[in-house]
Amino acid sequence: MKQLYTIASLKLKRFVLEFRKRRTKLIIPVSKFLEKWSRETRALLRLAGPLIVNNLSIAGMQFADAVMSGRLGAESLAAVAVGGSVWYLGFTICLGLLMAISPISARLYGAGQPEKIGRYTRQGIWLALVLSLAIFSLAQLFIEPILSLVGIDQGFRDIAIGYVRAVTCGAPAICVFLAFRFTSEGAGFTRPIMYTSLFALVCNVFLNWVFMYGKFGVPAYGAIGCGIASAVTMWLMMFVMVIYVWRQPIYRPLKIFERVAPFRLPVLKEILVLGAPIAVTISAEAGLFSAVSILIGTRGADITAAHQIALNFAATMFMIPLALSAATTVRIGHALGKGDVHAARLGGLVGIFNCGVFMAFSATFLVLFRDVVVGVYTNDPAVTEIAISLLLMAAVFQVADGVQIGAAGALRGYKDTRVPMFINTFSYWVLGFTLAYLAAITYRAPPAYIWAGFVLGLSVAAVLLTIRFNRLSRRLIETG
Repeated sequence: MKQLYTIASLKLKRFVLEFRKRRTKLIIPVSKFLEKWSRETRALLRLAGPLIVNNLSIAGMQFADAVMSGRLGAESLAAVAVGGSVWYLGFTICLGLLMAISPISARLYGAGQPEKIGRYTRQGIWLALVLSLAIFSLAQLFIEPILSLVGIDQGFRDIAIGYVRAVTCGAPAICVFLAFRFTSEGAGFTRPIMYTSLFALVCNVFLNWVFMYGKFGVPAYGAIGCGIASAVTMWLMMFVMVIYVWRQPIYRPLKIFERVAPFRLPVLKEILVLGAPIAVTISAEAGLFSAVSILIGTRGADITAAHQIALNFAATMFMIPLALSAATTVRIGHALGKGDVHAARLGGLVGIFNCGVFMAFSATFLVLFRDVVVGVYTNDPAVTEIAISLLLMAAVFQVADGVQIGAAGALRGYKDTRVPMFINTFSYWVLGFTLAYLAAITYRAPPAYIWAGFVLGLSVAAVLLTIRFNRLSRRLIETG
C-alpha cells in the first residue's frame, strides 16, 4: 500500500511539473502578445490623438451649423441639411483622391526616404486646384436644376441653393489644405492638423454668428450666411497650414517647397490610381447619406430637420473612429515601409478593434440619452419625436460603422483600394440605397424605416472589409 502511495505521489508531482511547464510556455506567448498589443495601442492613440481633436473640431463646425441654423427655424435647418449633403458629396471626391498622399507618404517615411514626399505634395496641389474649380463651377451652374429635379421641398429649396453656392467658394482652399494635411499625416506629424482645426472651429462659430444673424453691420444672411462663414473659414485654414509647414523645420526633409513643379504625369498617375478607388469608396458611403438626405428632403421640413439632427450627432461620434482609421493607415504604412509585415497586421487588428469598441460605447450612450441629445438641437415637438426614433436606428448601425471604417483604413495602409471600392459600392448602393429608396419613395414609410438602409449597408461592408483585411494581411505574412 505504501509503495502504491509513493508511485501515485511521484506521478502526481510529474503531472504538476509538466502542467506548470506547459502553462509557462502558454503564458509567455500570451503575455508577449498582450505587451505588443498594448504598445501598438499606445502608439496608435498618440498618432490618432491630434487627428481626433481635428475631426471633433470639424464635427464641432457641423454641430454649430446645425444648432445655429436650427434656431432660425425648421426650414433653415433643413436647407443646411440638404445643401450640406450636396456640398459634402462633391467634397468627398476631392478628399478621397488626395487621401492617397497619406499612405504614399507613410511608406516613404517608413522606408527612410522623406525627401521623395514633397513631389507628391506638389502634384497633389495641382490636382486639388483642378478638382475644386470643377466642383465650384458645377455647383454654381447646376445646383438649382438638380434640387428642382429631385423635388426638394419648395419651402427651403432656394435657401439650400444659396447655401451651396456660398460654401463652394471655399472649395479651392480646402482642397489645397487637404494636400498639405495628408502629407503631414503620412509623415506622422499630426499636431499641426489639430492646431489648424481648433483655429478653424473658433473662426467658423464666430463667422456664423456674424453672417447668419447680422453683426458688425453685416446683413443677416440666415442659413446662407452659414455657407459664407464656412467658405471664409476654409481659406483661413489653408493659409494657416501652408504657413506652418513653410516655417517649421520638421518639414524641411520632405522638400515640399524645394521648387515649383509643373504637372508630372507619372506622379499624378500614381496618386490617381491609388486615390480614385478611395474616392469612390468614400463617396459611396457619403453618397448614401447624402442621397438619403435628399430623399428625406422630399418629405417636408420637420422630417428633414429631424434627419439632420440624428445624422449630425452620428457624424460627430463617427469622427473618432475616422481619426483612428487614418492613424491605422499611417501605422501600417510605416511598418510596411520598414518591411515588417507582422507589425502591419498587428496595427490593423488594433485599429479595427479600437474603432469598434468606441462605437459600442457611443451606441450605448445614444440608447440611454437620446432624449437629451435631441433637446440640445431643437424644442419643436414634431421634430423631436422623429429625431428620437432616428437616433435609436443610429445606435444600431454605429458598431458596424466603426468596424468598417477601421478595416478600410487598414486596407489603405496596404495600398489595397480597388477591392474595398467594389465592396462599399455594392454594400451601400445595391443594398443600402435600394432599401432606403423603397422605404422613402415606393412605400412612403416612416423615417426610421428609411434609415434601415444605413444599417444594412454598413453591416455588410463591415463584414466584407474585415474578411478582406484578414486574408490580405495573412497572405503577406505567409509569402513574406
